[in-house]
Amino acid sequence: AKAGMLQVRIVDPAAVDAALRKLAVWATRDTPAVSPWGDDNKADGFFLDIAGAAHLFGGEQALLADLLWRLKRAGFPARLAVADTPGAAWALSRYANKSVVVLPSGCEVQGLSTLPVEALRLSHETCITLRRLGFKRVGQLIDQPRAPFAGRFERELLRRMDQALGRASEPLIYIAAPPIYRSLRHLMEPIFTQQAVVAVTLRLMRDLARSLMRDGMGARVLRLTLYRVDGEATMIDISLSRPTRSAEHVAKLVDLKLERFESFIDSGFGFEALGLSVLATESMDLQQTEFATFDDGDKTGRRTELVDRLKQRLGPCSVRQLKPLASHIPERAETVCAATGDLPHWPQPDSERLRPLFLLPRGEAAEVMALVPEGPPRNFRWRGEMHRIARTQGPERIAAEWWRDGRAHPTRDYYVVEDQAGRRFWLYREGLYAREMAAPRWFVHGMFA
Repeated sequence: AKAGMLQVRIVDPAAVDAALRKLAVWATRDTPAVSPWGDDNKADGFFLDIAGAAHLFGGEQALLADLLWRLKRAGFPARLAVADTPGAAWALSRYANKSVVVLPSGCEVQGLSTLPVEALRLSHETCITLRRLGFKRVGQLIDQPRAPFAGRFERELLRRMDQALGRASEPLIYIAAPPIYRSLRHLMEPIFTQQAVVAVTLRLMRDLARSLMRDGMGARVLRLTLYRVDGEATMIDISLSRPTRSAEHVAKLVDLKLERFESFIDSGFGFEALGLSVLATESMDLQQTEFATFDDGDKTGRRTELVDRLKQRLGPCSVRQLKPLASHIPERAETVCAATGDLPHWPQPDSERLRPLFLLPRGEAAEVMALVPEGPPRNFRWRGEMHRIARTQGPERIAAEWWRDGRAHPTRDYYVVEDQAGRRFWLYREGLYAREMAAPRWFVHGMFA
């Protein structure tokens, strides 16, 4: 090297791993199945499962040429190899005498024979031992008796050799689970604007809708991936309250999402490709779309679309709804859950069992005066204010759910009371006098008006 050309930098493994992961995400533009090197190998590359994807680029050679060109343009010199097994592809990409290799199917033995033993992804100690024994090339190991190797090298050597030759399976851990459905568009010219991204998303969803309709499914979770010219990739997840095949609805949700995160999504030199993936599906019955009527089904669809739009604008955890639970304990009779647009089935109101409009999360202690220990309240003090009772209705007795809690809780006697100012409260006395406790306690649990 010429003077001043050599530069030395301290290796930052965390930064290298993050950069490799970012590059692997970008590589999903060619195939959704991408897996970085695993095990104890140096993390300096990744596997791409191109089965079923190569024909989209005109074949394996064309795919490799396009990938190599884009990597070089982004400043990443690379070595690429295609083979039937991950082990063979790994070996050829690192040790072949060419930077781009396509190994014909079934030619693993011929392709690996001339490569050094290090091409089998063996540990450093195993490679040193093999070389001391006179084994320098993979071809010298293939036809050797297996028993001596199994006794001296445990399972590592034979396992790696079998994986490379296709005799043993090698499952890959993908950087993201392969989608159920996927549509990808490589653009003639990069796009920059939010309007253009939404327009391409609309076309991608229309492509997916045909496959979803064919299988009787609807999308519940989608992922839009924006591939920048400089090798960056941005993923946008869209969760739906109900399964859908509506391209217009999905495009509107993406528009709202982009509007919300506009400052976080940098188009850079533009997006050269967009991919829309369906990550979760749900069975979806056929629906009438042309002669729509304003029945309950149509209202449910509109509610669902409204909920989805609010989620994209406010955040998925910001839109909630109440859902009834099978419990006669008031504070357990309902729960807060993610909004879906469906109307939960609430029990019919009972005129003899009134429930307040506003229920406190738990009863708040009150000082109550009654004529007799187990009689109705006459007045009570709550939150520092005295309330003189004009009317009383009750009691309604509610026992503890001993089968759920595993132990008995005090019985509650609920009263609906109205004070002299016209305010109505829901009070309960906890504990039966002289049977469950010596001095029962009173609580305010809700307000009617």
